[in-house]
Amino acid sequence: MSRIGKTFTQLKQQGKKALIPFITAGDPAPSHTVPLMHKLVEAGADILELGVPFSDPMADGPTIQRASERALKHGVGLRDVLALVAEFRKTNPDTPVVLMGYANPIECMGYEAFAQAAETAGVDGVLTVDYPPEECAGLAATLQQHGIDMIFLLSPTTPDSRFRQVAKLAQGFIYYVSLKGVTGSANLDLHEVSRKIPLIQAAANLPVGVGFGIRDGETARAVARFSDAVVIGSRIVEEIENSQTEAMTQNVFTLVKGIRAAMDSN
Repeated sequence: MSRIGKTFTQLKQQGKKALIPFITAGDPAPSHTVPLMHKLVEAGADILELGVPFSDPMADGPTIQRASERALKHGVGLRDVLALVAEFRKTNPDTPVVLMGYANPIECMGYEAFAQAAETAGVDGVLTVDYPPEECAGLAATLQQHGIDMIFLLSPTTPDSRFRQVAKLAQGFIYYVSLKGVTGSANLDLHEVSRKIPLIQAAANLPVGVGFGIRDGETARAVARFSDAVVIGSRIVEEIENSQTEAMTQNVFTLVKGIRAAMDSN
């Protein structure tokens, strides 16, 4: 069982739900990433989602797009992200790390080279927005050989029949995009999300994490009532963007700790 699987099993035994915060690697500068990762764990994160900077995103809203732009100005690419994960692993061997990004950098590196490097660095899962299940069986198999879970997105427009197709390849957990739109969008329909989650869980037999549109403890607590995990990205990246450098890490800690407390109050 992967670190991701073990984490969800332990949380279920404790009657808790996973908190999965997202930050972009290299934002606002590479030297901040590993300290932020450790601070997120200290604040109560169960799994870390680390964005791979990319110049032409599709699912990321303006906030995370700007984070990628800041990281790219420092020349941060996929190999640099893997090096940051390896640095994090020197003092944290337990917290799962999921890379979120796009297919192009992986295609450039090659499946086997990427999977080997990711395993060596200590990556636990890979989520690529633009790899549909019809086109990534090879990547999924290669990652599995290296003990890395391939994680898929499902959305409100995904037909129920497609759940089973994704379930054939998915590992770790399913990431359910809670609304129609990009990251950071508003108008989260909790009723519709709560209706979809059991259908996905039944089809995939995997934990389901919900992300997009979750910006505060109240919404996180509501989502945690019917999901297995809450994913928060844009709100954290906003805190990074708007904080003075000397206060940034502590501000992020305070934000995430509050969300963790809200989730645990269910």
